[in-house]
Amino acid sequence: MTEDLSPAERYAAARQRAAEQATALASFREMYEFGLDPFQIEACQALEAGKGVLVAAPTGSGKTIVGEFAVHLALEQGKKCFYTTPIKALSNQKYADLARRYGADKVGLLTGDNSVNSEAPVVVMTTEVLRNMLYAGSQSLLNLGYVVMDEVHYLSDRFRGAVWEEVIIHLQESVTLVSLSATVSNAEEFGDWLDTVRGDTEVIVSEHRPVPLFQHVLAGRRMYDLFEEGEGHKKAVNPDLTRLARMEASRSYNPRDRRRGKMIREADRERERRQRSRIWTPGRPEVIERLDAEGLLPAITFIFSRAGCESAVQQCLYAGLRLNDDQARMTVRQIVEERTALIPNEDLHVLGYYEWLEGLERGIAAHHAGMLPTFKEVVEELFVRGLVKAVFATETLALGINMPARSVVLEKLVKWNGEQHADITPGEYTQLTGRAGRRGIDIEGHAVVLWQRAMSPEHLAGLAGTRTYPLRSSFKPSYNMAVNLVDQFGRHRSRELLETSFAQFQADKSVVGISRQVQKNEEGLAGYQASMTCHLGDFEEYARLRRELKDRENELAKQGAAQRRVAAAVALEKLKPGDVIHVPTGKYAGLALVLDPGIAAGRADGHRGFDHVEGPRPLVLTAERQVKRLASMDFPVPVEAVERMRIPKSFNARSPQSRRDLASALRTKAGHIVPDRHRKGRAEAADDQEIARLRTELRAHPCHGCDEREDHARWAERYHRLKRDTSQLERRIEGRTNTIARTFDRIVALLTELDYLRGDEVTEHGKRLARLYGELDLLASECLRARVWEGLSPAELAACVSALVYEARSSDDAIAPKLPSGAVKAALGETVRIWGRLDALEEDFKINQAEGVGQREPDLGFAWAAYMWASDKGLDEVLREAEMPAGDFVRWCKQVIDVLGQISAAAPRENSTVAKNARKAVDQLLRGVVAYSSVG
Repeated sequence: MTEDLSPAERYAAARQRAAEQATALASFREMYEFGLDPFQIEACQALEAGKGVLVAAPTGSGKTIVGEFAVHLALEQGKKCFYTTPIKALSNQKYADLARRYGADKVGLLTGDNSVNSEAPVVVMTTEVLRNMLYAGSQSLLNLGYVVMDEVHYLSDRFRGAVWEEVIIHLQESVTLVSLSATVSNAEEFGDWLDTVRGDTEVIVSEHRPVPLFQHVLAGRRMYDLFEEGEGHKKAVNPDLTRLARMEASRSYNPRDRRRGKMIREADRERERRQRSRIWTPGRPEVIERLDAEGLLPAITFIFSRAGCESAVQQCLYAGLRLNDDQARMTVRQIVEERTALIPNEDLHVLGYYEWLEGLERGIAAHHAGMLPTFKEVVEELFVRGLVKAVFATETLALGINMPARSVVLEKLVKWNGEQHADITPGEYTQLTGRAGRRGIDIEGHAVVLWQRAMSPEHLAGLAGTRTYPLRSSFKPSYNMAVNLVDQFGRHRSRELLETSFAQFQADKSVVGISRQVQKNEEGLAGYQASMTCHLGDFEEYARLRRELKDRENELAKQGAAQRRVAAAVALEKLKPGDVIHVPTGKYAGLALVLDPGIAAGRADGHRGFDHVEGPRPLVLTAERQVKRLASMDFPVPVEAVERMRIPKSFNARSPQSRRDLASALRTKAGHIVPDRHRKGRAEAADDQEIARLRTELRAHPCHGCDEREDHARWAERYHRLKRDTSQLERRIEGRTNTIARTFDRIVALLTELDYLRGDEVTEHGKRLARLYGELDLLASECLRARVWEGLSPAELAACVSALVYEARSSDDAIAPKLPSGAVKAALGETVRIWGRLDALEEDFKINQAEGVGQREPDLGFAWAAYMWASDKGLDEVLREAEMPAGDFVRWCKQVIDVLGQISAAAPRENSTVAKNARKAVDQLLRGVVAYSSVG
């Protein structure tokens, strides 16, 4: 080709090649055996030109190459580079990658519980560590040239997302920011914000998957493609799947059905049976065997339940599934024994080691947060090496860990979100299926969804076809953030900084659309007003009277309901242990025996704290052997004892046998008693003077006699609804302007009230709070201030601090958490009382926990486990008492250790034992499984 160029063109091309060879990108490209993709080159060129970059690309597309180029630039320029990740597992993984490439002397690691070569020119860390360094004004920030924020879309996370925005806002202007994100639909909006707060930022969006993804549905013995090519290369839902869904919807068979007046013929019944035999949900071993036969392993099957993952492995073992040959099995055993050599033999049985190893040797494993971190790491390593070919995982695997597969299987399209079973979102579907297809290994990836009853192929196609999801800020000011900001910048500058957050940026942009809607509504109101005009009189006035009448009737109905609730509460307060009652309604309606009336205060009566303000909550044993703490909503009408029974002193609510025996005695004693039916009294509205007056005025109004009255009334009702909606929109506009700053003002006011701040001055109490990071930062500070933890032993202190970090996975509060007696119980009681005062104060200052600001109630559920472990009890005993998986136990211990470290730094040095005992508690917790689990 060059011979076709003129001498001048050849000279220009040669100069361009020489210029390219002189760039840092040229030397960087030589480090890789494969060529870079266009989006990677574009991002790297922008970085070398001195710009910040936001790279949004699908999972597995290689966007971390851009982050590694920032590392390369920093080393070449003699500057530092911090590479941040959202989770410790990712930090460990990235540290290992960079240390292999650049040498261990140039790369460091900083996580909550690991510090390796922290002054190296390249340091990998969790995002929280960098946030804390920024607030502390760490010397390590000197000469920082680049910060890579991997998985920056985590700023949508409602629990931790604020940390990403804090870092982006507070980094020095001289630092170049590299933001790496999953594909999001509003990357340009996020880029605009980065441009505003960080300066010149290039937005590079790539929708291209390097390994194409094919979508399938597995129903019965057949694997269906989800899409088929339509006209103009448009994807259409496979008509076979649509027919399958129709067939299932109409397949229910009833021999009494008649068609054209005759019974269904035998031939119809035979066809019905044949159709039914084609549609079923294959079992888990069957799915793996099918994928193996089709060459689609290794595969990750996502099951939205830890127990489901463990059960799936057991099912495959019972089915005799073997995916590894003898050589692979020996290699697996060797790797596992090396990686678990530090675990004491007595703990292996407790941890289910031998069952786990059997699955690994066969090439099958589970992966979820309840597993010991060491076990999870081994599964990840074996999967990447091809020695584990089928992994059953919860959705946490989709977040960041580099564990790609050839295929991804989704059992269901619904998951429990903490409150209810909800459909997975397109974003979640994209994140999960993004694991399918290994770059450089597979030519295509496969996403397989198992057929479920009432599945809609169109709904699935919508999930699979929506490639992106929007990035929404979850930024909220916290108490710790407030004191750190005021300490560094003063109140006025801090307020201005918070107004530059992405949360405020999005809120301000949304106001524009709301304003347009208000204008449209006002035009609609004018039209409705014209349509409701009546020639006999003022119909707006008549409509107002109708509304007032309706509102008064509703108000009286509510008052009646409230009075019935009060009567029911009074009746509940009269109950005693041993009373037999009939629960009138709810999930546990029917015969029940009162074990505890639930009205005592000042102790942990099954509630996660100590005091309960929602009225009596009796703990009962139902006739169906369930022990449950009922709520006021279970008693809409007053209840009274219908019989009395003696509760044996030996009765244990945790013992199934004990519950069975007492429930049997309950049915024998009172099963024949028929409950009294509650009779309704005369309605309040019948005697209300205000209702009588309104009805009289309504009948006397001129518009009451209009022939078109009801037609006018419909227009008036539309006018009223639109007017109400418009007022709400106007309030939203008012509420969204300066929302973050207003929340900050309320937090500052509360901190001033508690003497943490005095104007722009941070007091000694405030400086202590500045060292405490976490959800219950202010509560921890107040406990130190009130000397609640003075005199506690290290194990007792660990138990008390656990209440600041632990949150139960479920809110089942029927049985009180077990607590160490003596000083611990007293200290926890005082902690809950302090929280109660803070909670009331937050209400006074309009600080709303529902909006993610404020202090949640401390949870005492881990106190006993933390106390036992810090008291040197064995793992078997602690896990049995705690009733939680080893992985959860290790994770909570590590979080307690983290907060104890903060407390040891924040506690007073003079006349106090807390700092010394916090350090001792860390040493006593950091043993056994907790010590040899490298990932927190």
